[in-house]
Amino acid sequence: MRGTLTRNPGCIFETFAALLPVKSGVMSLRSFCYFSVILIAILANYPMYAQISPGDLAKVHTHLEGISNCTQCHILGKKVSNQKCLDCHTELKTRIAQQKGYHSSIEVKGKECASCHSDHHGVNFQILRFAKEKFNHNLTGFNLTGAHSKKLCVDCHKPEHITDQKIKKKKFTYLGLGQACLTCHEDYHQQTLAATCNDCHDNEAFKPAKKFDHVRAKFQLTGRHQQVACNLCHKVEMNNGKKFQEFKGLKFDNCTPCHKDVHNNKFGQNCAQCHTGQSFSIITGVQNFDHSKTDFKLEGRHQKVVCNACHKTKLTNALKFANCTDCHADYHKKQFEKQGVSPDCSKCHTLNGFNESTYTIEQHNAGVFPLKGAHLATPCFACHKKVISKTDTNWHFREVGKRCVDCHKNIHQTFISEKYYPDSSCESCHNETRWSNVNFDHKKTNFELTGAHSKKTCRDCHFNKEKQGYANQHFSGLPANCTNCHKDIHANQFEVKGVTDCLRCHDLDAFKPASKFDHSKTLFPLDGKHKNVACIKCHKVKQDQEISFVLYKIKEFKCENCHH
Repeated sequence: MRGTLTRNPGCIFETFAALLPVKSGVMSLRSFCYFSVILIAILANYPMYAQISPGDLAKVHTHLEGISNCTQCHILGKKVSNQKCLDCHTELKTRIAQQKGYHSSIEVKGKECASCHSDHHGVNFQILRFAKEKFNHNLTGFNLTGAHSKKLCVDCHKPEHITDQKIKKKKFTYLGLGQACLTCHEDYHQQTLAATCNDCHDNEAFKPAKKFDHVRAKFQLTGRHQQVACNLCHKVEMNNGKKFQEFKGLKFDNCTPCHKDVHNNKFGQNCAQCHTGQSFSIITGVQNFDHSKTDFKLEGRHQKVVCNACHKTKLTNALKFANCTDCHADYHKKQFEKQGVSPDCSKCHTLNGFNESTYTIEQHNAGVFPLKGAHLATPCFACHKKVISKTDTNWHFREVGKRCVDCHKNIHQTFISEKYYPDSSCESCHNETRWSNVNFDHKKTNFELTGAHSKKTCRDCHFNKEKQGYANQHFSGLPANCTNCHKDIHANQFEVKGVTDCLRCHDLDAFKPASKFDHSKTLFPLDGKHKNVACIKCHKVKQDQEISFVLYKIKEFKCENCHH
């Protein structure tokens, strides 16, 4: 009998049902005696029960150990019942009935509980076990998006976040976590705003509140208010021992709750009588005051000048305004003064701004320096606001110079022989239209420009690109050999007495192809099939230290050197 029980582990009642013969639904006396003896033996002999049970229950189910508790989970003679599981795990039963949570998802719905949570594998067996990193949280009804997707399970599934007090008593569970923000997050606003955080915030970050639109508030942001930082109006203070920012209940009946009344209530609290939300400096009228009714009509930039810029004391005090210099200092330091009298500024400027000049090119050309070429597009300050010294940054209109070098730095000084531009005359090579347009006859030198050289700029040959500044020039005494400007990519293979004559193979039109090279004049004339072989097949690329080059000087011409 022991052997039989061992081969058929399971519920004791199912085992007995298989052993005892029953005829016509009535147990025989002999069978009943056998049953009684076996039952007494099992109850008296614990090791024998161990042969009936598949194994010890997990720690959370140890209170169900013993033959009398089998039917707590099993239907007599059958497998584990889902209904019996849910009768114990009522919190899951409720959620499944409500079609909520992971156990109501398509991945779990219809499955047997024991297919995921089997038991009888020992006290330390983990009934609740799954691959956290592969778990699809969307099946729970709460999608992890934004910053939530970067959190670990234990960051959210904590006892203090569980709202159901019954579930909260469990040592650890993934159940009972509410989906409202304040379930896990502290209410920064301390119940002064609605608990629907998603009205203003998203799941990416608490700050900034990207979804908040001030249009929904009672105070609409207009003008300069649109540029004001939030914390200038909504102060961050301490409340209940924590940082708190007040967003609700602020007073905005007038301007003074936020702005100081610089007029000390002389004009009342209705600031909008004179000011707008665009700028405090813009006055729309002091009780609808019209300045054009005075002897000085406000025009141009004067319309934007704040009252106290002119009215230093009282608005009603008389002011001088016959001449510009009554209010404005002579910015030009008497350069245009004649017989001690400054000229009328309106001859060159308008009321739209001092920087806008009405002085025309025709007027300038009538002077000692007519504007031509690129000088026509040169702004006034480029010539007339030269920094003389650290303390002198004024505009200068008298004796500013006529020659190029009076305004432009002579970058070629000491680099180019004076015979090519006597008296530092830039016009010898350049013109007023464009500095880079150089008209120099290179035949005057010992190196006439032909072929591709005729398409190069002066800078390509006479300036070292690896150096910075104007000191990298090289004009006088510049060698005429190719390798002075061009890198010898052949690694000195064709050098003769320290000189590589590139023109033996190349011409001045282009480096490739080597139009003057004739293979028949080498030690290995090409004939037969060799005529159709690509150069690289024989002339391999060689690496010598940090230099990579094609080997043309082959030492041997044996067939076996190339053919194997």
